[in-house]
Amino acid sequence: MAEHTVGGGRIELASLSKFYGTLKVLNSIDLVIEPGEFFSLLGPSGCGKTTTLRLIGGFEDIEHGSVRIDGADMRGVPPEKRPVNTVFQSYALFPHKTVADNVAFGLRFLDCSKEEAKRRVGEALELVRLNGYESRRPHQLSGGQQQRVALARSLVLRPKVLLLDEPLGALDAKLRRVLQVELRALHREVGITFVYVTHDQEEALTMSDRLAVMDSGVIRQVGSPREVYDEPANTYVADFLGLANLLPAVADASGVEVLGQRVQTATNGVSGNCYVVVRPERLRLVNAEAATLQGRIDHVVFAGALTHVHLTVRDQAMQAMVANGAEGPALVEDGEVGVEFLPDSLRVLPN
Repeated sequence: MAEHTVGGGRIELASLSKFYGTLKVLNSIDLVIEPGEFFSLLGPSGCGKTTTLRLIGGFEDIEHGSVRIDGADMRGVPPEKRPVNTVFQSYALFPHKTVADNVAFGLRFLDCSKEEAKRRVGEALELVRLNGYESRRPHQLSGGQQQRVALARSLVLRPKVLLLDEPLGALDAKLRRVLQVELRALHREVGITFVYVTHDQEEALTMSDRLAVMDSGVIRQVGSPREVYDEPANTYVADFLGLANLLPAVADASGVEVLGQRVQTATNGVSGNCYVVVRPERLRLVNAEAATLQGRIDHVVFAGALTHVHLTVRDQAMQAMVANGAEGPALVEDGEVGVEFLPDSLRVLPN
């Protein structure tokens, strides 16, 4: 197989804002995406992630701030002149063209011989594991195969940056999980910068080197999946990314008081009224008589490898996840269970 790695692909966004009329959809975004990163923009609908992607790709005009790719200012540069290609959720394949012709479509605008085009199409189809599908048409392919054709059509142009706008959104859950793994492997092989837009937290956590959590046109936190999950910077990130118990507390230099319990833990300089975050898988459930803090079990949900427990502790709704097969208390609806906070399971956040 030929070498597919492409150098470069560093993206710099500086004071990037966007208005639609009087509505500000992006509010002074500053962000650096390093060459070769798999970087995700994560957030709910309307948070500005797709607008950010469109500004990088050239589908929206840059009016406030700047977008630079490998140091070059992209203001006024049309999409086809940028070292960028985009894979959309709809795939936008030509139904009357074969797979090979769909993949080769962009090469017609380059100084590329027929022999070179055929070789590059073959390499792109090999990358996405569609060798032998050259003569098929889109209606003869599954949804996952159509998505791979759309990827190959972008990769054949050898961009420095590949933008992916929720490309798995139209697929069923099982196929999405399969293609998440394949996309990650493909990224490692081609070595170019991937910028991935999604509202799916699992996708962002599974696939990204780093991610940005967005809300109302601003970036709330940037970091690796583990950093953002384990060390959320604020209550928005803690609540948005994964399941979280977000509990009111009072902090001082030596720890926190939460639900009437004193826990010695790092407070990160926070004092006074605050919140603590405890992920459900890090909440410890024990026999009720063995703990000073008890809760009532409201619901028990079997979820394969885990059991999801909904409980109420001192009028506070909480969630816990317990590995099936592990030793522990009986989990019976309307029963009592003991609750313990482990010091390293808490993340203290300001109000």
